[in-house]
Amino acid sequence: MGALSGLRILLVSKFYRRGGGDCVHLLALERLLRSKGHEVAVLTMSHPDNLPLPPGSFEVPRVMIDGTPVQKVRAAARVLGGGGVVAVARRAMREFRPDIVHIHNIHSYLSPAVAVEAHKAGARVVWTLHDYKLVCPAYSFRRGGEVCERCLENPRSVVTTKCMKGSLAASVLAYVEARRWNRKSIENVTDAFICPSAFMREKMIRGGFSESKLHVLSNFLPDEMSEYAPGTRSGVCYVGRLSAEKGVRTLLEVASGSSWQLAVAGDGPERKCLESIYAACENIRFVGNLSVGEVHSLLRRSRLSVVPSECYDNNPLAAIESLCVGTPVVGAAIGGIPELIGEGNGALFTPGDSVSLAEAIGGMLARDFDYSAIAAESRRRFSADSYYDALQSIYLEKNGLL
Repeated sequence: MGALSGLRILLVSKFYRRGGGDCVHLLALERLLRSKGHEVAVLTMSHPDNLPLPPGSFEVPRVMIDGTPVQKVRAAARVLGGGGVVAVARRAMREFRPDIVHIHNIHSYLSPAVAVEAHKAGARVVWTLHDYKLVCPAYSFRRGGEVCERCLENPRSVVTTKCMKGSLAASVLAYVEARRWNRKSIENVTDAFICPSAFMREKMIRGGFSESKLHVLSNFLPDEMSEYAPGTRSGVCYVGRLSAEKGVRTLLEVASGSSWQLAVAGDGPERKCLESIYAACENIRFVGNLSVGEVHSLLRRSRLSVVPSECYDNNPLAAIESLCVGTPVVGAAIGGIPELIGEGNGALFTPGDSVSLAEAIGGMLARDFDYSAIAAESRRRFSADSYYDALQSIYLEKNGLL
């Protein structure tokens, strides 16, 4: 379709900072939309770690989920649509007058009340799904370290299993939130949902959401992504959060019994424990948090990267970045990961299975890859222009603007 410019687009996200993949995507999307001639504003929660907001943006007062009892009460009110979020959303609709309100990761710190106010104001509401919150009150389809889909059939299960942080109070609040913002109430005010993976779309359909509103569109390559560069490669790397659901323990177990080198980049709740356990392993290096450029440099120097998730990872940025610098990926066959990996650019293994992972890595290290070809194909596949072409159709569908 031909390019269209001049829309007023309000991006809504609970944080406006460089953090996880959802934050990276939001910042890249803002730059992309501006480059295409659109006027963009941001609605977010006030936070000391936020980047400087664009002129004309809007901030909702900060709430603290893990604060004092009074702060927790305010946070609970925010979950249900209180705490000032409605007033700020109404002001944004009145002052910015958006054509499109594009919602991202908002739960707990903002509220779906923003979508309600946008719908009332006549804006088209598009929602990119970065997690499974709309069909799993605990976000992740995990309970007790295992995959769990009980809430697809009965959201009350979040209470009986206490799977929201292992806390009855937090689980009750998650259930109340799910009842307050149920499928019907969300779907009635949202024109289109963007699912970054077909896997996520299937889960949303199982949760009762209308197929016609669910669009599969993978996230795109951020514009600061380093160019492919030929060079000497060695070893294996992991880039990501150091937490149980990411499968890092399984990867480290395999690496500790191998001869290949493993570089582990990232931080998280398990970092200190894992560093202590594997301190004596000379072939394992924990390199901590890296800048964007340092991450890309590590990926370019590695023969392959590993995405060992043991949760329903949706559309991991680590895999996309790796492929776009030509580095093959060994990925767990779970969530949306298999949609990113094919015979020519990586291999899959059974999640949580150390034998399967060891075999996959060994097989990959024994192969020769055309790193340049992997990079070129991936950059086409995950290009910002391809993403934008598809996004235009979603933005303008049934809006009388096509």
